Amino acid sequence: HHQDCVVDLTARALDEARLKPEDVDVVCFTKGPGMGAPLTSAATCARTLALLFDKPMVGVNHCVAHIEMGRLVTGAENPVILYVSGGNTQVIAYNERRYRIFGETIDIAVGNMLDRFARVVGLSNDPAPGYNIEQEAKKGKVFVEGPYGVKGMDVNLSGILTFYESYANEHLSKGEITAADLCFSMQETVFAMMVEITERAMAHTNAKDVLIVGGVGCNERLQEMMSIMASERGGKLYGMDERYCIDNGAMIAYTGMLQFQNGETTPLSETQCTQRFRTDEVLVTWREGGSGVKR
Repeated sequence: HHQDCVVDLTARALDEARLKPEDVDVVCFTKGPGMGAPLTSAATCARTLALLFDKPMVGVNHCVAHIEMGRLVTGAENPVILYVSGGNTQVIAYNERRYRIFGETIDIAVGNMLDRFARVVGLSNDPAPGYNIEQEAKKGKVFVEGPYGVKGMDVNLSGILTFYESYANEHLSKGEITAADLCFSMQETVFAMMVEITERAMAHTNAKDVLIVGGVGCNERLQEMMSIMASERGGKLYGMDERYCIDNGAMIAYTGMLQFQNGETTPLSETQCTQRFRTDEVLVTWREGGSGVKR
């Protein structure tokens, strides 16, 4: 799919920006983490463009790109970051040129859990399973208490999914509970866990503000719960809508530009992708070393 679309997409991007290939300074691509086939396809396209037009390349960490896009769009300076998506669940704070991971899932990501549960209760994939769970949860009236999987600074989500899946299989067809009630119950439980571990990281780092990034960050209920917690600590929530929370090319281009402006390029021989590329592996050359934040 990526290879089928890239020629037309590149032409449209240049046309909308009113640029020619020779006007481009650098070709940026996602080095990881992610699924192997899409990563490899996109990197192949990026190498082709770079070689064709004789441009340098910059490999970008997908997770760090979410953070930098969030900081750019919201104006947040030095928040604790909750990164929640289909493939990642992490609580992050910046220190000494690294985005340090304070807590994370020990099994599946929150977005993956919500997507899988949407299938269990028969919700559509259009426009997205997580969005449909959010809308369904607004109609829920009965709270079904399930496991609460906070393990220190980390979270366990697979057990919660198993519980609500089993509960749905046993009670849904009998009319003893509704899909809306189960979506409401699961969402409230999991988002409470996200707020708890985020607040712990804020206490540890003396931070007041929170930035939510990643596809699940679009969820307005998560933003509401996090905003209440942040305001009680004298801080603020920085949230975004689906234009910037969901994966997008602009975040890769912008983060690659920051790296390039600070002298980073990726040699052609090192442009292979990796499905395992930790957020804290990246040396953040474009920010000051301490907690004082300036690009």
